[in-house]
Amino acid sequence: MQESLRKLLDVERLDSNLYRSRAHVENYRKVLFGGQVLGQALMAAARTVEDRLPHSLHAYFLRPGSSEMPVIYDVDPIRDGGSFTTRRVVARQNGKAIFNMSASFQIAEPGFDHQVEMPTDTLVPPQELKNTQQLAEEAGMEGPAGNQRRYMVDFRPFDPTSYFDNELREPRCMFWFRVESPLSDDPVEHRCALSYASDVALLGTALQPHPISLFDPHLMPASLDHAMWFHRDFRADDWLLYVTDSPSASGARGYCRGQIFSRDGRLVASTTQEGLIRQIKG
Repeated sequence: MQESLRKLLDVERLDSNLYRSRAHVENYRKVLFGGQVLGQALMAAARTVEDRLPHSLHAYFLRPGSSEMPVIYDVDPIRDGGSFTTRRVVARQNGKAIFNMSASFQIAEPGFDHQVEMPTDTLVPPQELKNTQQLAEEAGMEGPAGNQRRYMVDFRPFDPTSYFDNELREPRCMFWFRVESPLSDDPVEHRCALSYASDVALLGTALQPHPISLFDPHLMPASLDHAMWFHRDFRADDWLLYVTDSPSASGARGYCRGQIFSRDGRLVASTTQEGLIRQIKG
């Protein structure tokens, strides 16, 4: 496990607009964790932009990556405008593209402001909930699937049995989460960290109405695409509430949405994802 998420996100500059991952997180089945590629790709893009912050990203996972080798991030500086900047990032391993992403950056501007309300009727403080590492130990899980701390994010589901078992539930989840180690005051770092963390628990929501868990050996799960919008400033090393739902699953794919709130009720980010949830025969 890495010392901190901050070090994991710190990509190495190889050349103009070309970066390489310095470290990786060991993922389930040794497949590269999608959140790692999201966070590192956004960091690589941000290293080529000045005086503005990312407000959205749209990404596709093209091939399974290996968590045993570095990732090369090639940043294409598509546009530098007066208010908005656009970057395209292609991530490669063994010379093949495994991921691509478009990210948009904006200068700070005043404007209209409204948001949906954070759900408060069923909120439980994070200190009263068990994290996924504790739940994995109680479930008797071993190996990478049981080592939830390798993600360096403290995730605490409201329903303690929803993460690992196969009971039928409504396709809705709520988690408290925060990065375990302190981050700097750089808002870019917090947005990259949130991109990373947003992929940890989202796809599992699509399995709630079905008698199978994300860690079932007869399931092949994988992120297919991922989009995020950053609405307001936040700290990823402070508690955030992740409210997720899954309106649809079909064709071996699950579609999920998430809203992320700060503890004081501000909607700081939104995310959507479609992922592969293919059952393996035998």
